[in-house]
Amino acid sequence: MSNVITKIRTFIFENFLFDAEEDALQNDTSFLEQGIIDSTGVLELVEWIEEEFGFTVGDEEIVPENFDSVNLLCDYLSQKTEKCLQPT
Repeated sequence: MSNVITKIRTFIFENFLFDAEEDALQNDTSFLEQGIIDSTGVLELVEWIEEEFGFTVGDEEIVPENFDSVNLLCDYLSQKTEKCLQPT
């Protein structure tokens, strides 16, 4: 598992899933459809991304295609930073 996926999962568990078991979230699980993150949560996620990865997320980039699962978020981050492509 890439280091970035681990960071994303850790953030989701610490801020939205709290005491859930690790298998409660698959990397392709929709955050919105499963009620894991709501619109306010998306803004928290964007703020974390900007702080953690050091770039500004454009308003036009805040769409489900970029933020609705661990895998989609990792793909988005790889386009922005290429960190998802590095082995752990």
